[in-house]
Amino acid sequence: MRKVGLTGSIAVGKTFVCDVFRELGCHVLDADVAAREVVKPGTVGLQQIEHSFGQDVLQTDGTLDRQKLGAIVFSDESKRKLLDSILHPLIIELQDEWIEDVRQRDPDGIVIVDAALMIESGGYKRFDHLIVVWCDPEVQLKRLMTRDGLSEEDAAKRIASQMPQEEKKRYADHLIDTSEGFDSTREQVRDVFEKLKSGG
Repeated sequence: MRKVGLTGSIAVGKTFVCDVFRELGCHVLDADVAAREVVKPGTVGLQQIEHSFGQDVLQTDGTLDRQKLGAIVFSDESKRKLLDSILHPLIIELQDEWIEDVRQRDPDGIVIVDAALMIESGGYKRFDHLIVVWCDPEVQLKRLMTRDGLSEEDAAKRIASQMPQEEKKRYADHLIDTSEGFDSTREQVRDVFEKLKSGG
């Protein structure tokens, strides 16, 4: 089985890239799915977040108010690090269980784990290959403003809180540039898929 990490900054098109890899037959674990699983009501993750950030970050039904928490951690570096220290170990544990489950069902398959902070957390070292998805900074800013309904200032702040794209690219075994849109991206994903299949 080939274990592949996939990462990239906010709003660069990782979801679309993952969808294409799925279409090609890869097993893909979406970072957002993993992040949501570990903070469901009744989980250790949600209890730790409530303990660290207070009840204000919970909605009336007891679920996590992701937007409220996002607003807190994106404007305060120390709080963001605190949140990461709670979530990363739980997410990695969930990823490892999922990988083992896939290994038993499809020993020759390609598994791809998508995680935004894979490089920062050191989690990328657990994989045979690392794919970094990126796009032009202007494109990224526009996509984030459109997707999340943010002002240019707020979008720029969120982007600035992450490791710069240029730095992430240095860790990559394979790069996928989504700046030119869907067709160009799909072609690049196919190329990377063929390389992974042949062991490269």
